[in-house]
Order: sequence, then C-alpha cells, then structure tokens
Amino acid sequence: MEINEKDLKLIIESVLNKLESAKIDKAISNNSLNRPSSGQDGIFEEVNAAVDAAEAAHLELIKLTLEKRREIIRSIRKIIMSNLEEISKLAVEETTFGRVEDKIEKNRLAALKTPGVEDLEPTAYSDDNGMTLMERAAYGVIGSIIPSTNPTSTVINNGISMIAGGNSVVFNPHPAAKKSSCFTVSMINQAIVKAGGPPNVLCAIGNPTIDSAQTLMKHPKIRLLVVTGGLAVVKAAMNSDKKVIAAGPGNPPCVVDETADLVKAGRDIVNGAGFDNNIVCICEKEILVVSQIADKLKEEMIKNGAYELKGEQIEKVTKLVIADPGKPGHEGAPNKEYVGKNASVIARDIGLDISNQTKILLCEVDRYHPLVWTEQLLPVIPLVRFNNVDEAIDFAVQCEHNFRHTASIHSRNIAKLSKMAQLMNCSLFIKNGPCYSGLGFGGAGYTSFTIATPTGEGLTRARTFTRERRCVLVGYFRIV
Repeated sequence: MEINEKDLKLIIESVLNKLESAKIDKAISNNSLNRPSSGQDGIFEEVNAAVDAAEAAHLELIKLTLEKRREIIRSIRKIIMSNLEEISKLAVEETTFGRVEDKIEKNRLAALKTPGVEDLEPTAYSDDNGMTLMERAAYGVIGSIIPSTNPTSTVINNGISMIAGGNSVVFNPHPAAKKSSCFTVSMINQAIVKAGGPPNVLCAIGNPTIDSAQTLMKHPKIRLLVVTGGLAVVKAAMNSDKKVIAAGPGNPPCVVDETADLVKAGRDIVNGAGFDNNIVCICEKEILVVSQIADKLKEEMIKNGAYELKGEQIEKVTKLVIADPGKPGHEGAPNKEYVGKNASVIARDIGLDISNQTKILLCEVDRYHPLVWTEQLLPVIPLVRFNNVDEAIDFAVQCEHNFRHTASIHSRNIAKLSKMAQLMNCSLFIKNGPCYSGLGFGGAGYTSFTIATPTGEGLTRARTFTRERRCVLVGYFRIV
C-alpha cells in the first residue's frame, strides 16, 4: 500500500500527539500531581527554592531575543490546545466546580486570545531637542496567587502575559486546586524548554498553604504581586508593601429594558449566567428587568435552559446556598459546598428532580433579597422587577457594591446604554451580549482571567506586567 504525503503527515502528527500525552500521563503518575518535587518542571516544596529558580530563569529569559519569546509562546499555545480536555477534566475532578465543556472553552480562550509580545510595541518621540524612545521592561520575578475557580485558565493567561513581558513567575495555587494548577505549570514549562527557553520560567508551590502565600508576598526577590481572588487575599497582598495588581470580587448586575431583543437577551443571559456554573466572576449574578417585559424574558430564558423556582422553593434554595446573606453595605457569602455545582445538584437538595442540562435556577425575588446582594458563584440567579429602566440602572449601581467590576445591559436605547456605562464605571461593561463576551469569547478583543478592578489596571495583558522605560538621546536622530 502506498502512503501519500498527506497521509504520512497525519500519521506523524498522531504519533507525536500520543507521545505528548504519554509524557503528561507519566508526569501525573510520577510527580506533578501526587507530590511536590524539588524543581521538576517548576514544582517546588519551598517558596525560597521556587523564587531562586524563577530568578535564574528570568535572567536567562531576558537574554533571549523577542523572536525567541514569540516561539516560546507559540509552543505554550500549542501544548495547551493539544491537551484542553485533559486539563479541563482534571480541574473539575479536583475542585468539583463547573462543567468540563465550559472549562475547555475557558482554557482554549486563554491559550488563543491572551496577547503575547505584540502587546509591547515601543513608541518614539522626536523634536528639535532630539529623540525619546519608550519601551516596556520586565519586573523580574512575579508572585501570583491563583484561585480555585479558574485554576488552569488563570495559569495559562498569566503565564503567557508574564513571559511575553520578560518575567518569570512563582504561583501559589489554591490548596483545593493545586493538582490542576501545578500540572498546567509543569506542562507549560515543558513547552518552554522544548522551544529553547530556560527551565522554571513558571514555578509553583506543590503543597500551597496560607503560610506559603504570605511568605511569597513578603519575599524580597518578588518585584510584583498579582492576586486573583476574594477580598481577604486582596487585602493581604495590599499589606505586603509591594506593588500589587489585584483582581477582587464582583456582583455583576444585568439590566433588561422594554426595547431589548428579548429572544436574544433570554438566550444570552442563560448562557452567560450558566457558564461554568457561574463560578467566573464576570458572569451575570442578578437580573434587573422592566416589569412590562419580565414575563416574556422569563419565557425566553426557560426556553434556553432556565428552570424557574417559586415560593417555598426559593426560600429553601436560599437557605441552602447562602451562608452569609448579603445586604446593602455587606457583600455576604455563598455556601462553599454549592459553589460551582450543577443546577440539577442544587435542585436535588431541595427535593426537585430536573435535567442535568438545566443551566440555571431562576428565582423572582424582591430587591432586598439576599440572592441579589451576594456574589453567588453558583447557578441560582435572582430576577427583580422595576417600574422603568432608570430605576433598574440606579439599583444596579447599589447592588454591585461599588466593586466596579462587571455589569451588562440589554437595550436598544442608546441613551440608556450610555447612562448605565457611565454610572457603573466598571472594568468590564457589556451591551447586548452575555457577560463572557467581554473576555473575547464571542466578543471583540483579547482575554484576561485577572481583571484588576481594586488596583485599576482592568483586564490585564502583557504590558500590564512591565515597567515603562524612557531612553533619551539629546540633539540627534531627528531626521526631518
């Protein structure tokens, strides 16, 4: 039998993919997931050892050309794309949060739409006095705190951005997600070395604790802290006396007025609020709708995978999923046992048998109900009626707790779109789409899984993790 060139190429690619998978399986069984190592593929027992290794890697990385950095980032994207299902399954199995199919999309998004070296474009100015060149330089070794809600996509996103900027990084994963985060770090390090980069550009603590996080935050060789998590970890980082880029909590309101395309709005809201069981901080957390179209909106949402709870069912589910009821001036907290769980699991525990394909549980409540004021991080979504869109927008500002994180609106009224965008003053504002479109998933632009609202950087990217450097040549290089 003759094999043509196309068939031969397919065979070679298949063999290479199997070999790569075998290497990863070996890493899982031998080291990366089961115990911390002394530096194998970037996983360390001690913070000091990890920081020292990352420092050595940074010094080697900045010796490389920008083209070599591009090659390294291409290699990272390739290995992630080849192992999307594996790392997504691992994250769900370890944390019990979210859905594999949505984790795949998050990891794909981080791999493909995180900006690389192209984000570091230099600028130059010239006048009668000469020329000035502005370039972006690395910080050095970055310390990064990773959440359990996005344990792999945050590593991918931060890793690509930080490497593009010439940095190395030491991750302190969430203890509940250390296996999936460390495995992703190991995989990326293999891709870096394969592309000709130094080992240990990405490092992680194999058995992370609160103590290891605090040690990392205070380490003298850490030049920059990047923290993705809740208020407690953000406050701890702020007390470190270091520069901090912090992504804190949100409680994204979604306003729907009478001019909206209700068929599209219903579909978008269910898809957005149900994405990865609502554990992503930018997901819709409460729906604020003009009364005259509320019933039609609910009808469209139910068509697209929402299940409406009523009366006593709402009381039961609230007691089940809210640990600390939110209210004006107090953000509250969900029951951690139900964070990221499927809607069908939550429904089962209040005595309902519904399809596992149900995306969200919809609860019509009054405006001061704790579901409205608490960042749920689970697919139980409150809906509140308002007399008009202005009333809904004003309330959206209140129930978002002034986090200035994310908000959205479905409307065809340009004036109201503009009004809400200005009043919310959020890092991420979405008009007529699911909130995840603001991350470049079905929307224009790049992606980020560290949305730095408390410290003001917004959606982070390669240039976020660099210092601006100015070089001035006096009297020359003006050519006109």
